[in-house]
Amino acid sequence: MMSPASLRFLLLTLLFGTVVLATEAIVGFIRMHRQTGRRMNRRLKMVAGDVDRSVAIANLRRKRRGQQPRGPLGRISAGLEANLVAAGLPWSGSTVLAFMMAATGGLLMLGAGLAKFTGFAITAGTILLLAVFAAAAGLGVPTLILSRLADRRHRKMEEQFPVALDVFVRGLRAGHPVSSVLHMLTQEMPDPIGSEFGLAVDEVTYGADIRDALQNMADRCRMEDMNMFVVSLSIQAETGGNLAEILENLSGVIRERAGMMMQVKALSSEGRMTGVILTALPVLSFVALFILNPEFYLDVAQDPAFVIGFCSLLVLYAIGFFSIRRMIDLKV
Repeated sequence: MMSPASLRFLLLTLLFGTVVLATEAIVGFIRMHRQTGRRMNRRLKMVAGDVDRSVAIANLRRKRRGQQPRGPLGRISAGLEANLVAAGLPWSGSTVLAFMMAATGGLLMLGAGLAKFTGFAITAGTILLLAVFAAAAGLGVPTLILSRLADRRHRKMEEQFPVALDVFVRGLRAGHPVSSVLHMLTQEMPDPIGSEFGLAVDEVTYGADIRDALQNMADRCRMEDMNMFVVSLSIQAETGGNLAEILENLSGVIRERAGMMMQVKALSSEGRMTGVILTALPVLSFVALFILNPEFYLDVAQDPAFVIGFCSLLVLYAIGFFSIRRMIDLKV
């Protein structure tokens, strides 16, 4: 007969094993669900969710504007639009700019009210300090986040595009037409490249020329490799030739170029990271410190020399920002 201590040890062992098995089952289910979600791109999820294909196109693709942006706000809105398209976000540049300007104005009014409530005089230095803080928090930080999201999505597309070309070549050699191979890419490739090819297929379905649809995709993605892919298709359609061999050679060129680019990035990684830190750290530290301890800035903002010194600091930051951008802008 087992002693109470042995029985307690056996029960605890069985309980521990049950918890471990249950945890493994739950983790395995979650992992399988996530892998299934990764294989299905955004376009297929929307279509599978009974969303009309034309609505899916409108949600995933930007309408091309025929006229150039006018004025500073138009250029800023166009830049935001480009970052939003590159990041795969479904908002328009004018809407995001309006929200950012509203947030900037709200932060400025809130900061002025809090400064007045806490007993600080509203001087020219205080207004300048609050305006810079509001612009950094309402305009600078969202712009940095959008740029980061766009760069991350762009890098992922650059990694996926050679694989998509290999699938394209295998489909052509198996005897499938170009339209059928493009449709296969929309189902086989995950986001973001899968949704982009899906948009091109949907445009062709609604009457667009296949080269125009692929050129629109290349314009949205802003990838030189994709432009070469579209040019190769156009030349083959006009002059003939073995498209599979052309694209296979293009895939090799893209992979060699990517390898060279990775070597350049590895050699220049220290300088590029230094540039990113020197660009983002002043803005983020200024915003964080002003939120945590506004008296640190408001105390010195009462000094008449603050306006001159702070404006000089902003000019120096702008010079450093553009100088760093030129130094780390590497092209291969």
